[in-house]
Amino acid sequence: MPTTQSAYHRFHSTETAVTKLYNDLLVAADGGQMSALCLLDVTAAFDTVVHTLLLDRLARQFRLRENVLEWFRSYLSDRTFGAIYGGNTSRVVVIFCSVPQGSVLGPRLFILYIADLTDNIDKHDVNFHAYADDSHLYIHVIAATRFQLLQDSNTASPTLDTGCPQTD
Repeated sequence: MPTTQSAYHRFHSTETAVTKLYNDLLVAADGGQMSALCLLDVTAAFDTVVHTLLLDRLARQFRLRENVLEWFRSYLSDRTFGAIYGGNTSRVVVIFCSVPQGSVLGPRLFILYIADLTDNIDKHDVNFHAYADDSHLYIHVIAATRFQLLQDSNTASPTLDTGCPQTD
C-alpha cells in the first residue's frame, strides 16, 4: 500500500489523514507560506476501476506474475449484475469495470489501482495524502510565488488522468 494512503493501514484512520493534512497546513502557515488545497472525492470510485488497467498495474507496478496475477484475473472476470424487484427481473449486465464492494479485496484493489497517481503528483512537487477514495492535494508557496502556483496547477492537471471512465 502506498505510504500516502491512510486507509487499511494499521493504526491509521480518517482522523490520522486529517491530522496529517492539518499539521502540514499549520507548519506552512507558521513558516509564512500560503497553501492551496484541493479535496477530491471520486464519485462511485469502486465502479471506475477498469479490470484490464488494474491487472496491467498489478503486473507492471507491483510485479505480480503468473498464478497470482491469474488469480486476480479470475476474481475480476465473468462478473454480472442483475436486479429483481417485485417479481420482475432485469437483464443481466456483464461487468468489465469495478471492484466488488463490501469485499475485503475491493477497497484494496481500488487503492492499488490509483497508486501510480502519487508518482504523477510527485513530479509536480504537490503534497498528497488520501483515505480510500478521498484525496488531499496541496501545495505550499511563499506569498511572492502565489501566481506561479496557479500556472503550475493548470499545467499539472492533464497528467493526473487515471484512465477511469467518467460516471454520471
